[in-house]
Amino acid sequence: MSTTLTQSTFSDLKLVNRGKVRDIYDLGEYLLLVTTDRISAFDVIMNEGIPHKGFVLTQISKFWFEQMADIIPNHIVATEVSDFPAVTHQYRDQLEGRSMLVKKAKPLPVECIVRGYVSGSGWKEYQQTGSICGISLPAGLVESQQLPEPIFTPSTKAELGEHDENIPFSKVVDLCGQEIAETISNTTLEIYKRARALADTKGIIIADTKFEFGIFEDRVIWIDEALTPDSSRFWPKDLYRPGGPQPSFDKQFLRDYLETLDWGKKAPAPPLPAEIVRKTGEKYIEALYRITGMKP
Repeated sequence: MSTTLTQSTFSDLKLVNRGKVRDIYDLGEYLLLVTTDRISAFDVIMNEGIPHKGFVLTQISKFWFEQMADIIPNHIVATEVSDFPAVTHQYRDQLEGRSMLVKKAKPLPVECIVRGYVSGSGWKEYQQTGSICGISLPAGLVESQQLPEPIFTPSTKAELGEHDENIPFSKVVDLCGQEIAETISNTTLEIYKRARALADTKGIIIADTKFEFGIFEDRVIWIDEALTPDSSRFWPKDLYRPGGPQPSFDKQFLRDYLETLDWGKKAPAPPLPAEIVRKTGEKYIEALYRITGMKP
């Protein structure tokens, strides 16, 4: 397995999308998802890759998809290169450990965010309005405090370089229909509650996370990634102190570094020092080890 892969190059496969992190190829009946080591912050892709990041995201996603299979079906068809179509086998060195063969679902047009703690954009919104996504919250909460109950706070899906926008549940109904809106809201909360309880036993607080769902054969399935350091805020339980920002196992470390720079948070990205790249990678690897017991 290559240590750092910032872009896959499969000349005879049909590339359909290159996102912030994933390269997606159309293999006919299925899609091939390749999770690269690209990292983005403030919706800008950095120039440097984070070693092993794609492996970490893929293996953590696989773990959580399997843990929640009784709650909702997911898009995974295969995760071993030997089980992929033969045309991919020549690219084994780029694919090993960081790719999935998945069903072709039609993605729903919303990000399904669940918050168990008040942090990030939710904290900013709460300070201004006392609510998040139209959900009124108790007065007097401090930054990073646990909410009485997890809340579903969906957002739009922005194009690359733009920002997602928080929306009320009524907007999800407008976009997806009442039945699907209720299904994805209930499922989001159910997955989160189970994951939070399991992560707690491993010394991790999952403060919030986001999911994507799609329609496959007329039913809702879970797609994209699952409870990774890219899609979630992971905090070390032993260092948790409400009342301010928390140390984390996710890319908040990178964001915090970038906040110290005189940079307008627009492309081109500033160069990252080797030390920042190394420490960011260590945080991802520790998250993988704590959750799954695996190491790259």
